[in-house]
Amino acid sequence: MALISWDTNLFLYAIEEHPTLAENVRALWERMHSRGDRLAASTLTLGELLVKPIQVGNLALAQQYRELLSPPDVQLLDFNAKAAEVFARIRQQPGIKPPDAIQLACSAAAGVDLFITNDDRLSRYDIPGIGFITSLSRAPL
Repeated sequence: MALISWDTNLFLYAIEEHPTLAENVRALWERMHSRGDRLAASTLTLGELLVKPIQVGNLALAQQYRELLSPPDVQLLDFNAKAAEVFARIRQQPGIKPPDAIQLACSAAAGVDLFITNDDRLSRYDIPGIGFITSLSRAPL
């Protein structure tokens, strides 16, 4: 059993029914579920998902997102003091933008085994506290 954190984009692909990637994300979730893995996401992911529903006044959709990113389905990872320390170290590396650093810091502070994104650029970084970073297309599940 592993703790696997998803970047916001994976949730968006599934929720918004991306024409090619939604199926990949669903298949990934099913493989994780069958293995007994736990899914995690940062509080930043929740915030990013809520932007559009709040902007257009769709409170029902906003509530669906809140429910989707809650236990038992998803462990929400806070940007707390430990994550802030990790964030400061990550930001020392060139090329990592603040939102990506927050995502990675929350995951590292929680000690995730795997962080999955669709941003191949992040795959080349070695972040202490994260076992492995990979893209959706290369997810080893």
